[in-house]
Amino acid sequence: MVEAAEVAYDEYGEEEQKTFIDEPAILDKFKAAALITDNCLKKASELCVVGADIATICATIDTMIEEEVKKTYASKKSKNLERGIAFPTCISVNNVMGHYSPLLDESTQLADGDVAKIMCGAHFDGYASNAATTVVVGDGPVTGRKADVVLAAWNAFQAAQRRIGEATTNNDVTEVIQKVAEQFQCNAVEGVLSHKVKRHIIDGNDVIINRATGTQQVAEFQFAPGDIIGLDVYVSSGEGKPREHEARCTVFKRELEQVYNLKMKSARAFFVEVNKRFPTLPFSIRAMQDQTAAKVGVRECLNHDMLIPYPVLSEK
Repeated sequence: MVEAAEVAYDEYGEEEQKTFIDEPAILDKFKAAALITDNCLKKASELCVVGADIATICATIDTMIEEEVKKTYASKKSKNLERGIAFPTCISVNNVMGHYSPLLDESTQLADGDVAKIMCGAHFDGYASNAATTVVVGDGPVTGRKADVVLAAWNAFQAAQRRIGEATTNNDVTEVIQKVAEQFQCNAVEGVLSHKVKRHIIDGNDVIINRATGTQQVAEFQFAPGDIIGLDVYVSSGEGKPREHEARCTVFKRELEQVYNLKMKSARAFFVEVNKRFPTLPFSIRAMQDQTAAKVGVRECLNHDMLIPYPVLSEK
């Protein structure tokens, strides 16, 4: 016997899902993942000291996430629950804005006074909780433009959180982010999007743009009860115009709608591992068992649009 069921989709063609209001256990999964993410983010901040190797810190925190998620939902009933990294640890320094998660042989070391943006994330059952923070490396006082940009980002984030609510819109949040940044003579970074988060989806179609311009606009939407927003606030002491950095892109995500029979054996082995360990959420090739084969596999997968890259970005 086969049962047919109608699947509901929103206006963008994205499958509608239950919210934590419909099913409170969903919120428990978000919270459990968030607790692990926050603890790992705190540990990463402690490891960001003068001379520390960025790739080593990233690998340490990724390992910590994978170990910690095993300790929650550990009963026999829940042991098969999907869990793991929701976003690989990235530590982007100074004018590098994001997605810097280097391989060990391509890494760099932290220096005194570096402004380090740290991001990581965990998930349970596909419900992802990602978080980020900024630290200034070293024990000295933080002054001048470094202090301005850190305070601008923190205050803009707080203001944006307060602005999100029932009956307000994404455009209201965009407006407040830029206003706060300007109070510190800084700029909200262009091209940054905060997405609605759903199960297995950290980049839903409804978005808040960090900074609206004449050429960069998004469709307006109104927040509703049950929405989960991955709020991503970036502020720069420069113009706030990102470009791709020369560093190797190591963070990717499966393009679920694309199918292709890979030709190279190493590419097929790489893709099998991706599908098994990271079927829907972002990963770093640093996590692959054979990184040399992964570099080759990534190239063929990208040539056939089977992966979505998260390139390293820096201030223009």
